[in-house]
Amino acid sequence: MVDYHAANNQPGAGGAQTYMEQENDWDRDLLLDPAWEKQQRKTFTAWCNSHLRKAGTQIENIEEDFRDGLKLMLLLEVISGERLPKPERGKMRVHKINNVNKALDFIASKGVKLVSIGAEEIVDGNAKMTLGMIWTIILRFAIQDISVEETSAKEGLLLWCQRKTAPYKNVNVQNFHMSWKDGLAFNALIHRHRPDLIDYDSLRKEDAVTNLNNAFEVAEKHLDIPKMLDAEDIVNTARPDEKAIMTYVSSFYHAFSGAQKAETAANRICKVLAVNQENEQMMEDYETLASDLLEWIRRTIPWLENRVPKNTVTEMQAKQEDFRDYRCVHKPPKVQEKCQLEISFNTLQTKLRLSNRPAFMPSEGRMVSDINGAWHTLEGAEKGYEEWILNEIRRLERLEHLAEKFRQKAAIHESWTDGKEAMLTQRDYETSTLSEVKALLRKHEAFESDLAAHQDRVEQIAAIAQELNELDYYDSARVNDRCAKICEQWDSLGTLTHKRKDSLERTEKQLESIDELYLEYAKRAAPFNNWMEGAMEDLQDMFIVHNIEEIQGLISAHEQFKSTLAEANKEREAIQNIQAEVQKIAQSNGIKLSGANPYTTITPQSIDGKWEKAMEMVPQRDHALQDELNKQNSNDTLRKTFATQANAVGQYIQDKMEEIGRISIEMNGTLEDQLTNLKDYQDSIMSYAPEINKLEVCHQSIQEALIFDNQYTSYTMEHLRVGWEQLLTTIARTINEVENQILTRDAKGISQEQLYEYRTSFNHFDKDHSGALMAEEFKACLISLGYDVENEKQGEAQFNRIMAVVDPNGSGAVTFQAFIDYMSRETTDTDTADQVIASFKILAADKNYILADELRRELPPDQAEYCIARMAPYAGPDGVPGALDYMSFSTALYGESDL
Repeated sequence: MVDYHAANNQPGAGGAQTYMEQENDWDRDLLLDPAWEKQQRKTFTAWCNSHLRKAGTQIENIEEDFRDGLKLMLLLEVISGERLPKPERGKMRVHKINNVNKALDFIASKGVKLVSIGAEEIVDGNAKMTLGMIWTIILRFAIQDISVEETSAKEGLLLWCQRKTAPYKNVNVQNFHMSWKDGLAFNALIHRHRPDLIDYDSLRKEDAVTNLNNAFEVAEKHLDIPKMLDAEDIVNTARPDEKAIMTYVSSFYHAFSGAQKAETAANRICKVLAVNQENEQMMEDYETLASDLLEWIRRTIPWLENRVPKNTVTEMQAKQEDFRDYRCVHKPPKVQEKCQLEISFNTLQTKLRLSNRPAFMPSEGRMVSDINGAWHTLEGAEKGYEEWILNEIRRLERLEHLAEKFRQKAAIHESWTDGKEAMLTQRDYETSTLSEVKALLRKHEAFESDLAAHQDRVEQIAAIAQELNELDYYDSARVNDRCAKICEQWDSLGTLTHKRKDSLERTEKQLESIDELYLEYAKRAAPFNNWMEGAMEDLQDMFIVHNIEEIQGLISAHEQFKSTLAEANKEREAIQNIQAEVQKIAQSNGIKLSGANPYTTITPQSIDGKWEKAMEMVPQRDHALQDELNKQNSNDTLRKTFATQANAVGQYIQDKMEEIGRISIEMNGTLEDQLTNLKDYQDSIMSYAPEINKLEVCHQSIQEALIFDNQYTSYTMEHLRVGWEQLLTTIARTINEVENQILTRDAKGISQEQLYEYRTSFNHFDKDHSGALMAEEFKACLISLGYDVENEKQGEAQFNRIMAVVDPNGSGAVTFQAFIDYMSRETTDTDTADQVIASFKILAADKNYILADELRRELPPDQAEYCIARMAPYAGPDGVPGALDYMSFSTALYGESDL
């Protein structure tokens, strides 16, 4: 057997608790009087069923039907209005014991001391223990809370009966057994409250059975009080059971106790409905604005995520212009809408808190956090889109530069290879003289040297083609075809060169004469010619730079190149001297030259021609580099201009953000004065908008000049845009906080002096000026306002209760708004769902449903129709046609379900 001892230490419950302990202090082992046990069974069963029918069930045998604990737990939930732990559905004995223990734990938690009542006895169907347990429940939930002129429980109920029956003859209520045996006291109670139901003067004291039956039948038919005893049970007993009579009489007390509250209930309902109607309109407005903003974000993000590249820089710059138009024209109004949406949401939540309503939960996907998340996604897409555009412009510029370089190198190579295959495939050596073969061999060696010198250019062409493919150049197919032809031709030239060399070497044994001077000329002319071609190629090479350092590097390299020209000219003159020496030897020895140098196709005229052309290109290159240097100097000026403006704007935004923080903490004067000052401050900030626009114009010039970095400032336009938007949002939120404080003051009737006292106390203990109080700071603030929270036990418990209210999330910090809400709740009255349900029950004459005519009779027309339109049909078994469910409607007003 398990004993339950629940100590009730709550103040104010001493008298009732003492009475219950006295009532429970009975010997459980003594047998009940059979007549009393019979009366208790009937009365307690009827009392339990009067509550269980609200849950759509009942009991037949009081000690059998409570054995599994299920209906016992359901009974406690109905009479207490609270949820018990989930019952166990198993059929085993241990499941039943566990369910009964949960019910007994709940009874003990309500301050009831259960002595010697164990779960095993209830499960075993012990009638005495079951009746004792039900009597304990009746005492706690039906009798304990009765209070009449500072008396409570049994004494209060007895005093109420004496007062109500005092004017009636033959009625003298002194107890709860013999005073009720003749039935007149029951009839007197009914006649006192409903004289239309009882003809009291026709009753006779000696006809107890008739009197009792009359009272019991009228109470059951008209007052919804179930018949708990038979008249014969009372009349045929020497002394009626006191507990059965008390239970029956308590039902009369509860039936009549609220007769004078209809007008108060109607007024309370009108007030609640008016607040609810206004809140519903604000909720609809929020939903509409949130839906529109989310729809705009939903349409905009796919556009920003469309990253289909273009083939030219011009096309990408057109996309950049479209993005700039979106940033400056289309987005700013949406920023304002987002700010207004947050303000509306905060105002609505403040009104709901002030009217003791649950917080507004927008439709799925329309929470402020959802909108902030969508906005964050939008800004992420914006950033990614802008970066993509800039990267694409850089890539396309790089591609155009590489493609032009490829074409130049390919043209030079193709020009060089023109006719080489024909030369390598001719068989002229077969009919040549020894000297001619030797000359052909030397010429071939010179060609091999030339071929080797061109190997680097072919590798460069292939590397450029590969890079164009890796960068996804739009005309890669044509580049690849041309590169493939060059490589195939190069391989063919290598093969043909090898074959011709083999043929010449086979003939070389018979051909030994050679002109050393021609050979020397050819060997020196070929690399020099290749050097000139490379120099000419470099002088014509396109360049792209982004800053002064890069162009200065190119200029330095060019100057270094020019410094080598004197030495190169000496080499050219030396090569020309070789040719002159050939002519001199030929003239001296009477040798008739056959024409061109047999070892090379490079003539002195071609060397001079290329030299002159290279010399013409040098000043052209000087001018091109100087023009680019001027351009980079201009770009650097743009960087400095932007940096000067950006640094000023950034410092302004930072200073204003710090000022707003100080203003929100140190605000003085009335709330209206503070609101006016904040709005003036907001206007002064908005007057700075032209500076932002001026910076946007400068930033546009920066982008048009393709400037991608700025070493003169750490600010970017994106950072400043975000800072400016945060500044505007912060001042708007600060204004909204003051407006909410005005709403709190007006709704709760708090005076300006009280608000000033709260603000002064809050600021005094907010040592770090963070706008929030830590737990110890908040406790000190409460003590300064007269709260007793220093006691080690009760004070600490009270402080923890207050912290749970002002800091429900357990963050450890209390904001000023939460502080004001708590102080206003401490000093004003609020409505609850239970109060509204109780008010409707009064209007409905204690029925579980209400009729439309009753609403129209008790409430103003517009609010009566508002209720009728929103109340669901009553589904209970005791309903009638047209019955309306006011309980679910009242619960919905406080957010437990949607209307």
